[in-house]
Amino acid sequence: MMFKEFKVNSGDKVLDPFVGSGTTLLACKEVGVNGVGVDVAPLAVFVTQVKIADYDLEKLRETARWLLNQPFERPDLSGISGFVKQFFLKPSLEDIIFFREKIREIEDPVVRNFFTLALMNAAMKVSFAYKDGAVLKVVKKPVPPFRKFFRRIIKKMIKDLKRISFKPCELEVYLGDARKLDFLEDEVFDAVITSPPYLNKIEYTKVYKIEYELFFGNVQVDPVRSYLGFNPKNVVDYFPELNLPEVAKAYFHDMRLCLEEMFRVLKPGGRVAIVVAGGVFPDRVVESDTLIMKLAEDVGFEGERLIAVNKRVATTRRVIKIGEARESILLMRKPRV
Repeated sequence: MMFKEFKVNSGDKVLDPFVGSGTTLLACKEVGVNGVGVDVAPLAVFVTQVKIADYDLEKLRETARWLLNQPFERPDLSGISGFVKQFFLKPSLEDIIFFREKIREIEDPVVRNFFTLALMNAAMKVSFAYKDGAVLKVVKKPVPPFRKFFRRIIKKMIKDLKRISFKPCELEVYLGDARKLDFLEDEVFDAVITSPPYLNKIEYTKVYKIEYELFFGNVQVDPVRSYLGFNPKNVVDYFPELNLPEVAKAYFHDMRLCLEEMFRVLKPGGRVAIVVAGGVFPDRVVESDTLIMKLAEDVGFEGERLIAVNKRVATTRRVIKIGEARESILLMRKPRV
């Protein structure tokens, strides 16, 4: 665990500029370390907020009883797009929309968000959605009755809260861009622990269209700003000798901006752990770990270690081996002077 590796203690402050599903901030809460999370995706920010919130378990149980005993009223599905409808049986979708509207009646925003996340999880479990890379596909399969499944997920989420022991700390989550953290002050963090989107992986923005339409209403996610390297314009090529694909040039341009911001907000002597993976292209594997470490050292970090934690054979046309794609942890430090 990076907290132990970095000797992070109560009173220290950790930043995760790609908060994702909130793993780093949840770990902060388990050990009592202050933390800040940032993500460009509203869904990621929402999920993280729900995971790190403080709950009254009895209030959750009372709300669950009220919610699950509501008499069913058939909702109007005319506002649901044909795109979303194709992923659900009509009775399942009717149940989802019915409960969504009931949950919106809950006054306490913390409780309301808890049940919204439970509903979101249940909805996707009974859908025909299959996330294949950056593409959502319809895969027909037997699905359980929605209400039974929804009840089970609520019960499990409450049980998980009861089991986990949390310690006092201050946690904040922001909707923002890791390339421009101008709302954060200089030199306030003791550590940065994060995992940026992997090179040549774009499913971070495209496969959550169902969740955004059903549960976030009119929220629009700008794909240009939703993951690194998406919009290869005004790009500085930091590795011209490698003749990288255009999207890789944009990715490393963006990573350089992120590293500059990490350096700025980190205290002298502060530590950084970044999980990255190699990018697979038709003609090669781009070793992101060594290149990002080089960028970090150019920014001013001292590279400490590169730990390869996973390797997979990369192929083109499924049979021709073009190399190995590594998943790695990069450890670095901001000099004290």
